[in-house]
Order: sequence, then C-alpha cells, then structure tokens
Amino acid sequence: MFHESEENSFRIPGSLMLAHPHLTDPNFVRSVILMTAHEEDGSLGVVVNKGSGQKLGEVDSSFRDYGLEEVPLYIGGPVATDQVILGGWKIDPVLGSFKLFFGLEPASAASKLEEDPGISLRAFRGYAGWGKGQLESELSNNAWVVSDMDSQALSELEGDDLWRHVIININLELGLMSLAPEHPEVN
Repeated sequence: MFHESEENSFRIPGSLMLAHPHLTDPNFVRSVILMTAHEEDGSLGVVVNKGSGQKLGEVDSSFRDYGLEEVPLYIGGPVATDQVILGGWKIDPVLGSFKLFFGLEPASAASKLEEDPGISLRAFRGYAGWGKGQLESELSNNAWVVSDMDSQALSELEGDDLWRHVIININLELGLMSLAPEHPEVN
C-alpha cells in the first residue's frame, strides 16, 4: 500500500519497500528495503533480507572490542559497499510500536544492547540510495511496492520468505507473481 500525505509527498521513512516481482535489477531482485530517509534531494534505505552469511567479527575484529562480533552482516545495498552501517529496532508487541535505531556507532550499539537485549541489531554493508526524483520515478513505473512496517515478519523471516510474506499481504495478484521461479528460463 502506497502512502501519500496531505501535502502529496511520500511517507516512506519507516516503511518497507519491496521489489516488484518483475524487477530484474540484480542488486534488488526480491529485495525488502527498510527505508530510513526520504527527502527532496534523495532517499536512503537498507536491504534487510539479503544476509551475507557472515558476522561482524569475521569481517572486522575491532567489533569484538564492543561485544558485537556475533551481529549478523547483511548486504545493505550497492552504494558505499566498503562501509558498515549498524542499525537495529525494538518492537513492542503490546503497544504495536516499532522504534528504529540507525547509523549507530559501535559503542552506542553495544550500550543499547546492554540496556535492552530485546533490540534486534544488524549490520549492513552498503546501502540503497536514490537521487532527487529517482525514487518517485521508479515508484511511478511500478518497480517498487511500499508497505507499512511488518515488524513481526521483519523479526521472524529471512531472505525470499520475508519478501514473499509481505508482498502476499499487500496484494494477492503480486503474491501469485512472487511464487514464480526467480529464473524461469532454466525450467
């Protein structure tokens, strides 16, 4: 479900943006992006369903100094892949709230985890970014589907399962398209 405010501007930060089942860009096929910023001059988010299979301690031993060596590392997007961004969230199922922590320094991330072990912390190598007007253009061309936050699915599902679950809940027709093989030409 796509959101617009009364000012006719996108309400994207805090939403999930899903690759349309027909999107073929290899950087974003079946991606779920947690949008963190959307302003006049551009937009920013991180891919939350493409795990790298690595933990922070495997890629940089300095994270051990903060007790963050076991934090999972995700492929956050094709921009600035030499950078690691720490982000996390806290879900309160009773209140139905979702609190996002993004761009944390290692000491701050460790402190937040110590204060509240219920925070789900992840690391992202790189991010997804769009210049002025680029995301709006892609949205109008149906490359992306914007969804309300599905915090339970975000915490419980990974990979294509997360993408498929959220897209099926948005639109049954899109959900049926999501069941097609990623590479039908090899069938």
